[in-house]
Amino acid sequence: MTTHFPFSAETYRARRTQFINFVKSGKYLFLSNDEVAYNYTDNVFPYRQDSSFLYYFGLDFPGIYGIIDADAGTTTLFADDIDINMVIWTGPMPSMKSLAEKVGIDMVLKVEAFEKSVSSDIHFLPPYRAVHSILLSKMLGKDVHSITESASKTMIKAIIAQRSIKSAEELVLMNEATTISETMHLAVMKATKAGLKEYELVALASKIAREHGTVWSFPPIMTINGQTLHNHGHHNELTEDRILLFDGGCELPSGYAGDLTRAYPVSGKFTNKQKEVYEIVLGAQKTAIDLIKPGEAYLNCHLASAHYIFDGLKQLGITKGDSNEAVQVGAHALFFPHGLGHMIGLDVHDLENLGEDNVGYDETFSRSKQFGLRSLRMAKKLETGHVVTVEPGIYFIPELIALWKDEQKFSEFINYQTLESYLDFGGIRIEDDYAVVAGGSKKLGDVNLPKEIGDVESVMSM
Repeated sequence: MTTHFPFSAETYRARRTQFINFVKSGKYLFLSNDEVAYNYTDNVFPYRQDSSFLYYFGLDFPGIYGIIDADAGTTTLFADDIDINMVIWTGPMPSMKSLAEKVGIDMVLKVEAFEKSVSSDIHFLPPYRAVHSILLSKMLGKDVHSITESASKTMIKAIIAQRSIKSAEELVLMNEATTISETMHLAVMKATKAGLKEYELVALASKIAREHGTVWSFPPIMTINGQTLHNHGHHNELTEDRILLFDGGCELPSGYAGDLTRAYPVSGKFTNKQKEVYEIVLGAQKTAIDLIKPGEAYLNCHLASAHYIFDGLKQLGITKGDSNEAVQVGAHALFFPHGLGHMIGLDVHDLENLGEDNVGYDETFSRSKQFGLRSLRMAKKLETGHVVTVEPGIYFIPELIALWKDEQKFSEFINYQTLESYLDFGGIRIEDDYAVVAGGSKKLGDVNLPKEIGDVESVMSM
């Protein structure tokens, strides 16, 4: 929790005015996150404010509430000052009224007035914490299990439309978050060697994040078993024959996040087999990046990467047949079972608490049910101001390969016999963060984090 503000009062006022102009009428409720007990009441998890509350209200404190009244054109903060009993434990804190002034809010009422200000027709967001579901159920007289269904589509649509487009001020902070994330990755790349445990490299990256006053933007993936997409175990010892996959980034005190992935050989030198697969992933990422521009559907960027991966694996004798047909039926998803990327901003998966389909899809693009493609989080057309991750990958998942082989699934497109020699390979993913700008895209981050094979090997030899 902090009393420092990344933006001016004018910026916060402008955000709320833009929101009111979008929704036109009605009252809109914003709930701050509460502290969450770790293992008893007074021992809590590190605090993280709700991102939409941060965006419109800028206050990083639990137990406070906000209402934007579009009809009256007013914003009300419900917040109490701490008393002497809390001062003893936490030290003095500015008054809530003085903090509210920093974010352009003039009307501050005590929390006891909050529930009386909530009517049955108030708009609210789908809760992602049980305590908020219970609170909304109590205030609105609704069954707790129906709360999510009752969330305001108008409010969801307005916030997604507004928060998805990053301002120049936001992009400065996102570039900072990505730069620190790159610094973390570069240190890990230089330190990687056989005999280390994965958790030692997590510790190194954590140290750098803390030295820059940041925290992890999500639980890091640091693994020699990159074939497991979200592998959060860090107990393995690094061995010369493995690829280390590091997917991680930092979050600034303002909440803005970075998210990067690199994969490289523990030995510091790619074997021919590792090099061949790595080059395909890198080419797939470059293919997608070249397509990014306003008006381009991110679905098309994903499919272009999928085609590149299938064709690249065909050169290795792993796949066969027509790539258009193979990608259309999803045969490539044996090796690339996830989406190309996602929006990033105040959340590492930006806005997805408002519904993944609401964020990445629209009236034109609906989610596929096909394995692999159904995991694409972002499909709709890109707009100037969007920021997306670009992270294709190739994975050799023994259990999935065994299942498909046993079923002879897509045997017209996959050489299962050739695959046998790749069962112990692991996985490779390469990820960077890109802002959509007029005519194309711009990579975030000021550190030249290597991804070309020669550059990676050069850094690892230092």
